[in-house]
Amino acid sequence: MTHVFDEAIRVEARGDGVFYATTHQAYDNMVGPFGGITAATVVNALQQHPDVLGTPLALTINYAAPVANGTWDLHTQIVRTNRTNQHWTFTISQEGQTVSTGSAVFGIHRATWSDTEAVRPDVPPAENVAALDFPDFIAWASNYDKRFVVGGLDGGKSDDSTSTLWLRDLPERPLDYPALTSMTDAFFPRVFLRHGTYMPAGTITLTTYFHATPDELAAQGSDHVLGTARAARFGNGHFDQSGQLWGGDVLLASTHQLVYFKDPT
Repeated sequence: MTHVFDEAIRVEARGDGVFYATTHQAYDNMVGPFGGITAATVVNALQQHPDVLGTPLALTINYAAPVANGTWDLHTQIVRTNRTNQHWTFTISQEGQTVSTGSAVFGIHRATWSDTEAVRPDVPPAENVAALDFPDFIAWASNYDKRFVVGGLDGGKSDDSTSTLWLRDLPERPLDYPALTSMTDAFFPRVFLRHGTYMPAGTITLTTYFHATPDELAAQGSDHVLGTARAARFGNGHFDQSGQLWGGDVLLASTHQLVYFKDPT
C-alpha cells in the first residue's frame, strides 16, 4: 500500500519544469493544507526534475496566500548550475493566481572537514515519553507520532517558547528529504505555547537547511527524529521561530520561519 505521505506529495510532470499536484485531506490544517506538506511536495518535484543536480541543501517557501483544496501548479526554473550546486526559483499557482513563491539550492556532498557546534538536547528515549494527540481540526498532526519532552500544549501558558519532542511519521516511513522537509514545519506556532491556547497564526515564510547526507537519512530509517524549536521575539503581529531536527547525534536539518499572529479575542 502507498503511504499517505507519498499520496500527499505526489506530482505529475507536464514538461517545461511544470508539475501538477493535488492537496490531500489527511494533511489539512486550520486554514488550507499543512505548510510542511506543500514544501515537501516542492522538494519531491524538484528531485524528479530531469536536470536536477545532487540533493536538497536549502529551501525557502513564501506562503503568499492560503492554498485552496484541490489541484495546484508548480512552475520551476533553474537559475544557474555550478560545479557542485544548483539554484532554483519556483512559484505555486491556482486558477492563474500566485499563492506561493520560493527558491531552492541543490548540490553535491563532498568529503571535507566537519564539526557540529549545535548541542543536541539531553532527553529521555522516545519509548519513555507518552504520545500526545492534537485536536481533530488539525488533521495533519494525526500523521505524526508526537512525544513531547517539554513544551506541549497541555500545560497552559508558558514563559518559555521552547518545545522539544520526538517525532516520526505515522504509520512509520523511512526518512527521506521530502519527509524531513515536512517535519521542519511540524512545530506548532510558538505563540500557542506562550498563551497556552490555539489562536489565529500562520507561517509567512519558511526556510530549511538540509545538513543530512543521503547515507545519514538511510541510517535514520524510520526511527524517531528529535526536534526542538523556540522563538526569539514576539510583537507587532509577527514572531520568528527556529528549530532543529536530530537523528541520534547527527543534526539532520535546521529551520527558520516568520509567523503572523492575531491576539486571541
